[in-house]
Amino acid sequence: MTEIKNQTVIVAGASGVFGRHIREALTDAGHTVLGLGRGEGNEIRGDLLDRDGLLRAFEGIKADVVVHAATALRKPPMTHKGMFGTDDLRVAGTANLIEAAKLAGVRRFIGENVAVGYGYRDFGDRVLTEADEFGAPVTDPKINRHLEGIREKERLARESGLEAISLRFGFFYGPGGTEAMVHMLRKRQMPAFNDHGRVSPWTHLADAAAAVVAAIDRGRPGEAYNVVDDHMGFGGLIQALAEIFGTPKPFTVPTWMMAPASYMHLMLGVNMRVSSEKARRELGWRPAYPTVLDGLRAQASAHV
Repeated sequence: MTEIKNQTVIVAGASGVFGRHIREALTDAGHTVLGLGRGEGNEIRGDLLDRDGLLRAFEGIKADVVVHAATALRKPPMTHKGMFGTDDLRVAGTANLIEAAKLAGVRRFIGENVAVGYGYRDFGDRVLTEADEFGAPVTDPKINRHLEGIREKERLARESGLEAISLRFGFFYGPGGTEAMVHMLRKRQMPAFNDHGRVSPWTHLADAAAAVVAAIDRGRPGEAYNVVDDHMGFGGLIQALAEIFGTPKPFTVPTWMMAPASYMHLMLGVNMRVSSEKARRELGWRPAYPTVLDGLRAQASAHV
């Protein structure tokens, strides 16, 4: 596919942590970015959950691509309720954004999604690929609400008539994504956990933004791509943060103590390995930080 430079790209969620990385990567690649959000600093002021207001905000706007990276998260969610706003943005927000994007003449839709959509459970040593079932319903209504949002965000875009591409990221870390944890470690407010061999997928925020640029240039319409740098347990990540950033060593607690924090407790039980081979092959994506330790050390060095 021929790469087209200087496209106009609308980024929903441009003022968020990930959105700021996307804006920088797109600008560096020669694209024009129109940030979409409710706050000041966005070129398009609109709320994805307010359909009529969003359509009014898009009057007179022309663009080539839209990136849906909007979430309702201001900090890591502890309970299931903390994810409900993001669930709504994945369903109703996506439907409204697609309608507005068509008014602006957009042809390509890039959707941020999460690799944990393969299932909030222990997959053992199995390596998951895009061929595995994604967003499959479960019996627990709270977990199913999250999976429905993950699943519907891709379905709505795929059936929209736009060139829809979904990027399934690991848990984000890096500049903007780990400072709060380091701050808590310095105050001895964050414990570590015994992972018992469990690992989760992680993606450096800069590498995730690079994948967005690659998907705009080379992604195949209708396809999903796993974008993961490395795998590490949550407890291992916290221990690595403490060591690399020189904070006091965190105390270790059993995961059952996190049961009142229902969503975080669920995350601590995930054991998942995800292949990014398809993104490397088709998008030409290569992580600048092939391991979590590489990314954390680079971040720590930049703040010395």
